[in-house]
Amino acid sequence: MHLNYHFLRFLCPALEKEFKGGIITSCFSQSKDELILEISNQDDIRYVQAHLLPPDIYLSFPVQFQRAKRNSIDLFSELLGDRIEGVKVMDFERAFYFLLESGKKLVFKLHGNRSNVLLYHEKVGPPQLLFRNEISEDKDLSFEDLFNPLDISWERFKSIEGNASQFLPTLGPEPRRWLKEKGYPELSLEEKWKWMLEVLDLLDSPLFCLVEEQDQVKLTLLPTENPLKTFADPIEAVNELFYLALVRGNFNKDKNRILKNLQEQIKRTENYLQKSREKLSELAGSPPPSQLADVIMANLHQFFSGQTEAELDNFYTGEKVWVKLKPNQKPQDLAESLYRKSKNRQLEIDQIEKTLAAKEKQLEELTQKWDELESIEEFKGLKSYKKELNKSEQSNPKNTGFPFKIFEFEGYTIWVGKSAKDNDEMLRGYIHKDDLWLHARQAAGSHVIIRTKGMPKIPNPVLERAAGLAAYYSKLKNESLAPVIYTEAKFVRKVKGSPAGAVMVDKEKVLMVAPKGPDADVAKGN
Repeated sequence: MHLNYHFLRFLCPALEKEFKGGIITSCFSQSKDELILEISNQDDIRYVQAHLLPPDIYLSFPVQFQRAKRNSIDLFSELLGDRIEGVKVMDFERAFYFLLESGKKLVFKLHGNRSNVLLYHEKVGPPQLLFRNEISEDKDLSFEDLFNPLDISWERFKSIEGNASQFLPTLGPEPRRWLKEKGYPELSLEEKWKWMLEVLDLLDSPLFCLVEEQDQVKLTLLPTENPLKTFADPIEAVNELFYLALVRGNFNKDKNRILKNLQEQIKRTENYLQKSREKLSELAGSPPPSQLADVIMANLHQFFSGQTEAELDNFYTGEKVWVKLKPNQKPQDLAESLYRKSKNRQLEIDQIEKTLAAKEKQLEELTQKWDELESIEEFKGLKSYKKELNKSEQSNPKNTGFPFKIFEFEGYTIWVGKSAKDNDEMLRGYIHKDDLWLHARQAAGSHVIIRTKGMPKIPNPVLERAAGLAAYYSKLKNESLAPVIYTEAKFVRKVKGSPAGAVMVDKEKVLMVAPKGPDADVAKGN
């Protein structure tokens, strides 16, 4: 209700007492939506600070204000040296004005998103100057049009059948809600009048409470339980509101934004650790493929005479195992493939363990940052924290402006080019010839790289997840299934003079996958 006519009725006499006789010595702005007046009255200096950035419209009247040395502009030069004769509220309007000795009037129109400050030289006609020139309707707004005299008699109330909004448009949402809680819409006309007089009586009481509703601090003239603070001085009330709602509110928004970002990083890291530990447990708990290879090699005689399948005794477990060869496949070839898988499995286990150790350290650091931020209660501390956080992020090698996004999946690192130009830079300066390169087939999109880390074969789940990213970061993003080509990076080359991102590809294979962007199973590194 700090913009409400019923509050301005109390605020303006207090401002008149404070500022009458004062001379405007400076008028400036440090942002496009904030106007500051400096007013000198003998040896006393006070300020008027109007913050008009929608939806945060607030007024403050501080005794001190530090003007910035840069990014500050002088405004309303016609006001300088003029003396304030009074501060008046406009009849039943969310507006008030400073009446100056020269006859000029500086109007503060507090109409929510259409709030503005207007300078009038005359009582009739449009304003000479506007603070927010983009509000075109204010250019033709007459000073007299800002007055809205209302008849609030019983006769008029009766003639409009007790319609509260029509009877008193200045009520605002809080008093209307208060009336609704009393059952106002269903009452008889006489009972409505009784409650209307009751709410008007409450609005005439010079007691101003600050309350918190839905994480917002508000001012109210109505009785309330557990107010944050209560004031008898309207200037003190509006100054404290400015601090809690705007200054403190911005601090909390900034702090909560960083907390939310940290929380998301912590959650992603915890999810990644959980899935990686499950994968590691699964790999460690299952017998290595080399055991089956040993069984096959010990039973080669079972595949004589072109036999393609056989039931063999697994001397590791004492159980029977059924082995079936592919067409034209020799049992020795199958055993060799299984030995290779066993070797790759150990490499995969080593890689997952290495990544787990790094992620556990990262989680510890993120949790420490969270605890430090939680304990900060002032802007100065938050500013220092943000400065250190920026230094930390800049020193992280994963945040040094690489031309690709970095993801991790099951111990493998996956790179996704950020743009066509970055695709070329990634291909030219970062990848190894044995890395696996992926791209949406016959569609514009990011180049995707799986870092092979010396492993001769990429596990199918990793290949499919990277292919899903390649489809997601392409024009095929909205397809249910998308073709993705892949090959070793040594078979991808840039043709001189070709457009950014365009390449020639040899020996590619095609994989059909559903486009899938980053989620909990893919840990983001950049």
